[in-house]
Amino acid sequence: MLSFIWKWFTSKWPFYPLKHLLLDEEIPGGASFAYTLGSALLIIFSIQAVSGIIQLFYYVPSVDHAYDSVSYLRTEVPFGWLIHNVHYWGANIMVVLIALHMIRVFIWGSYKTQLTWLIGVALVVTVMALTQTGAPLLWDQKGYWAGEVSTSIPGTFPIVGEFMKRIARGGESMGQLTLSRFFVLHVAVLVPALVALIAMHIAAFRTSGVAGPWDEEKKKTKGPFWPDQMFRDTIVATAVIFILLSLCVFFPPPFSGPADPLNTTYLPKPEWDFLFLYQALKYFQGPLEPVGAAGVPGVLIALLVLLPFIDRNPQRNPYLRPIAMISLAVYTGLIIVLTIIGYLSPGFAQMPATPKQTPASTAAKSHKGQTTSKPAPAQAAQMSNSENSEGAMLYESLGCSACHGSGGKGGTIGPALAGGALAARDRTWLEEQIRNPRSHFPDTVMPAFTSLSDHKIGQLIDYLLSLQASPGKTSSGSPAVIGGEVSGSASDKLPGPASYTIGNAENGEVLFDKNCAACHGHKAARGIPNPGSDDGTVPPLNPIDRELFHTDPRIFAANIDKYIQHGSMPDGPHPAIHMLPFGDSHSLTQQEISNIEAYVLRLNGVDRAQLI
Repeated sequence: MLSFIWKWFTSKWPFYPLKHLLLDEEIPGGASFAYTLGSALLIIFSIQAVSGIIQLFYYVPSVDHAYDSVSYLRTEVPFGWLIHNVHYWGANIMVVLIALHMIRVFIWGSYKTQLTWLIGVALVVTVMALTQTGAPLLWDQKGYWAGEVSTSIPGTFPIVGEFMKRIARGGESMGQLTLSRFFVLHVAVLVPALVALIAMHIAAFRTSGVAGPWDEEKKKTKGPFWPDQMFRDTIVATAVIFILLSLCVFFPPPFSGPADPLNTTYLPKPEWDFLFLYQALKYFQGPLEPVGAAGVPGVLIALLVLLPFIDRNPQRNPYLRPIAMISLAVYTGLIIVLTIIGYLSPGFAQMPATPKQTPASTAAKSHKGQTTSKPAPAQAAQMSNSENSEGAMLYESLGCSACHGSGGKGGTIGPALAGGALAARDRTWLEEQIRNPRSHFPDTVMPAFTSLSDHKIGQLIDYLLSLQASPGKTSSGSPAVIGGEVSGSASDKLPGPASYTIGNAENGEVLFDKNCAACHGHKAARGIPNPGSDDGTVPPLNPIDRELFHTDPRIFAANIDKYIQHGSMPDGPHPAIHMLPFGDSHSLTQQEISNIEAYVLRLNGVDRAQLI
């Protein structure tokens, strides 16, 4: 029966001619491990295609659900972590293999087969484009900024730059249309293009024949592709797959937290394979920026394209091509050095306009995701006296009264703010004190309210200045809301959305040191005195109260989230310090809160991204 089916199949489909075309080939010089990189690339691409298709069953290409859908795949779906990690590391290995393959082809002089080389250059560009369009699809912090950088570079091109940037983003700023376009490019355009180019490359390679060794005597020896070369290809492919799986298991890609343009503690950098271009751009500032953005990559690609037409010498022996070998060393050495410098350098401060870097010219996302216009700090609105009650409410909701006391008397932590205490301070000083108090007092325990809009800061400053004339009342005659307490306990409140999102512990540590360490201590191991509370100090978080601890990261995160979101009042007659409502006051974004929670969990030995 099977024999009948096989005969029927081979009579309808050219199996044997195809087998002859693919396997029955004579290799000049015989089989060699030097020829195995192309086959390894083909294997890795096949793995990428399969793992990518599986991820599509779970991935949701929307800014609201992309990060969470990938997080669900990685933590909840059986072996979903392996599928994602294989796709992540497979892309990186593919870039390395294609670079090594091109270097081998250059050394062997095989680029003199012009068409095969040109298709190979197109393959390199397509693979690089795939890695660049794939990174933003997670819509995490790292991917968001990779997309921000890659779409901003065309914006520096003369004449057509802004148009190209708008086309890439689907508008002026990163958003849903940007993610949709990257998704379509990655899945529906670049992958089919790569399949077509691979087929063309193999066809051109088989038509031109294997160049073989540069030694003419060795070239006279022939060896079959099957089984000699196939055996070597299998060994190398197996080693590559072993390396891939080892990276997936022992070096899983980190959770960088959901995309949060308002988080200024995150230093954006592109993917490692674009670090050389990122670093090169730093050397072209001002009017030279288009040269770095368009000229550098244009020259690098042009050199590859023109290579077989420039070097028309039939000689392929690398020892007899010193200029070509020196050029290769300079070309690859420059890319490697720039990549290393770019990796070690701090984040690029002169990034394209973002809400916290250039507030005068950008739109900032509010805590609910809406986009609102944000004026420059120097233009913060001054509120009328009749609106000072808004500033008083803001003062209370931020928890300022817990440290600064009331009725013109200084609190136990901070000075009184009424009765002329701020008479010598102008609006600029006050604004800087609210945004970055450590710029004035390096040892202060006051948190930085970096997420407050300029409008709210204007309200708060107007209220504080109004207290100078009348210590106990606002200028409008309304009683000043000072010294109030947070009523109720955080335990009877619901956790916020941050508790359902897996944050980034590394960035959470930075945020904790900036906003929480002043009270809870470095690495949350100690607390400052808190007179009037039953404990006498601010409780440490490392180790955390056993009532809050849980081995399930979701329950643990929900337990501490309620305190970060809504604040709390410690037990005691008159505690001087209470927990600020970082979520309710919007002084931290939900993404930043999720990062802090991941850090606190890690301090207590619980992985926020633990596999369920």
